[in-house]
Amino acid sequence: MYKHILIATDGSELSTKGLDQGLKLAKQLGTRVTVITVTDMWASGALAVAGPATIAEYDEAMHAAVKDILEEAARFASESGVECKTRHIANRYPADAIIEASQEIGADLIVMASHGRRGFRKMLLGSQTTEVLTASTIPVLVVR
Repeated sequence: MYKHILIATDGSELSTKGLDQGLKLAKQLGTRVTVITVTDMWASGALAVAGPATIAEYDEAMHAAVKDILEEAARFASESGVECKTRHIANRYPADAIIEASQEIGADLIVMASHGRRGFRKMLLGSQTTEVLTASTIPVLVVR
């Protein structure tokens, strides 16, 4: 049925449910898993206002958050008995990055939650799920 599942996560409680469901499915089917998280680009106006220190602080905080998210996902996969790879895609529009990553790795299913965090620490948005559903050429499992 499925041979390679791409699971998108932002570390939020809801996306963790998506991770859990994706890993359960992968375990039952014996499929490969790649877990990704995407960090959006700074808005150009925000870059104009922010100084180098602000940008560096933002990047440092974002990299630390991403590291934690992917380490937690890998630990969760290991505890679930599923081998997975992790990947961070930086400075990209999340929906585009998810679709492109699915094509690059040859995924035949995308698993993601219906929405994630908002605000300064946003990584995936609910609207991103809608865009992935609309643009993806492979099945998308949405977890609510």
